[in-house]
Amino acid sequence: MTKALRMLFTRPAAIMISAGIVASSLLAGPAVTTAEAFSGGNFPACNEQRVLDYIKKRFVWTDEKLLKRGLRIEAIHRAHQNREQPITKTRTIGRLYCHGTAVMNDGGKRTIWYMIEADMGVASMRDNVEFCISGLDPWHVYGAWCRSVR
Repeated sequence: MTKALRMLFTRPAAIMISAGIVASSLLAGPAVTTAEAFSGGNFPACNEQRVLDYIKKRFVWTDEKLLKRGLRIEAIHRAHQNREQPITKTRTIGRLYCHGTAVMNDGGKRTIWYMIEADMGVASMRDNVEFCISGLDPWHVYGAWCRSVR
């Protein structure tokens, strides 16, 4: 059985959600869609520029749609890996836990925590990045003090 078929049978919820995202992106028109903002990629390292650009793009989308504070990330400095959680018999998702310093457009510097998950992007075909910026998670989506992505 190919990897794609195995993923199809083991991750049906992800596929259903992804199908909804793709369908909504087809109807959305030329503006940046959810699917474009959250399309993921293949990210092998915490300090890779593609990862940092992806975080910056997603933060702009999140701020424009939800937070509405007019903030954006200008740069991410000292990005590095905290720890790695490899795939094992009991853990089927490989993860890299990372952090750095986000320089914001308001001149502030905040700690950014992020996690790269292998094969957890759209239709389980790309990597996914989840991130949390200290002080900018008003609903505690990632727990108190960004705990779930540390």
